[in-house]
Amino acid sequence: MMLGGTRMTTWKGGCHCGRIAFEVEGEIGAVVECNCSHCRPKGYLLWFRPREALRLSTPEADMSTYRFHRHAIAHHFCPVCGVAPFADGEQDGQAMAAVNVRCLEGVEPTELNIEHVDGRSF
Repeated sequence: MMLGGTRMTTWKGGCHCGRIAFEVEGEIGAVVECNCSHCRPKGYLLWFRPREALRLSTPEADMSTYRFHRHAIAHHFCPVCGVAPFADGEQDGQAMAAVNVRCLEGVEPTELNIEHVDGRSF
């Protein structure tokens, strides 16, 4: 896809068993590793994209959702295999997706620029 003269990459992702599958467009720059009580034990590496850049290939009803703390973020996970490939929320009034890049095909986490965020202090 071309956007303003720049080619956008389409990444395929999902859970382990395939019950949740999606595509997301964009170029992966820095990803976030958060140390909060939810992200740290799950090992998330999050890439934030406008929600419209993520398209589900499977029914939304196939996901389970977990909310905690302020209940502002919908953490989606597979009720079969337990993998959590993305979350939905808002940032500055814009719908956003937090994609777990560990769930994207062809992404090698050791090659990414990882920014550490102190979510434990929020």
